[in-house]
Amino acid sequence: MYNSFMKSNQQRLNNVIGQIEGVKKMMDSNVDCLKVLTQLKAIKSAIGGVMDSVVEDKFDTCLKSVSPDDKNLLVQIKKYVKSN
Repeated sequence: MYNSFMKSNQQRLNNVIGQIEGVKKMMDSNVDCLKVLTQLKAIKSAIGGVMDSVVEDKFDTCLKSVSPDDKNLLVQIKKYVKSN
């Protein structure tokens, strides 16, 4: 299965936590703004990867467990995540 080759969401989130801690240190040390922004962009991308993974892996399970009224909302959320 393809997912077996991908990092787990837990590993991805641990990486993001490390990146955020690194950015905090950079900001405390008055590191160049461009370097900080580059790291923030990487964090944003990593969070997007986790979102995509959750939507792909868990969406159908979540959809089964919600009320019919909430299903439309979840479908809209999935479309939004996919388009951004």
